[in-house]
Amino acid sequence: MRLTKQTNYAVRMLMYCAANGDKLSRIPEIARAYGVSELFLFKILQPLTRAGIIETVRGRNGGVRLPKPATEITLFDVVRVTEDSFAMAECFEAGEIECPLVDSCGLNSALRKALNAFFEVLQQYTIDDLVKARPQIGMLLGLDTAAARQPAA
Repeated sequence: MRLTKQTNYAVRMLMYCAANGDKLSRIPEIARAYGVSELFLFKILQPLTRAGIIETVRGRNGGVRLPKPATEITLFDVVRVTEDSFAMAECFEAGEIECPLVDSCGLNSALRKALNAFFEVLQQYTIDDLVKARPQIGMLLGLDTAAARQPAA
């Protein structure tokens, strides 16, 4: 299973917002930090906003921010919203299936267990966990952090 670029950058956008604290994050700044187009980030923003995972503030001084603490947003929350399909095999898809073993296949059962295990692991990690795993994330992303503002000793 491979996650899409949309999911990858959705997580990155949320990490940026979390690392930026209470400040509004602007799409051009996020795009610049990750070297991706603004248009692509705006496309990703729509499903995240509809799901209540990110909040937009319109206007001249607008931007995006997390509507709740990063400790309450799991990777599963993001993946569930940004991935179109979790069909690991034909038998996971809706519609007519050609396999004669579809109702009694051991592979189907094994893949379902694997997918459920994948989801369980994603539920154990939050955006906050990812941000805290990189103590210098603010500097790496070019954010104006308190540590960067302090004069060198």
